[in-house]
Amino acid sequence: MDPTEQQQAALQLEQQKRVIMLRILSKEAYERLARIKLVNPELAGQLELYIMQLVQAGRLTDMVTDQKLKEILKILSSPVRKTSIKRR
Repeated sequence: MDPTEQQQAALQLEQQKRVIMLRILSKEAYERLARIKLVNPELAGQLELYIMQLVQAGRLTDMVTDQKLKEILKILSSPVRKTSIKRR
């Protein structure tokens, strides 16, 4: 694959994601996702992937409201506990 084909494939994937997100998310939730994408693109990507996985698994059947999006963000943003061992 040459670079232009890769760019076209990436653009097509982004468009497909956008269409899916517009169908799944309420207007307020989509706006929140857009704001998150501006501030933290990595978190927004994780959020989109998580939502798409829920839809594909059939665990998400209703439209995602702003409140539900906040709950999903809490799940994704929860800090991972790190254990450290101190030697004396």
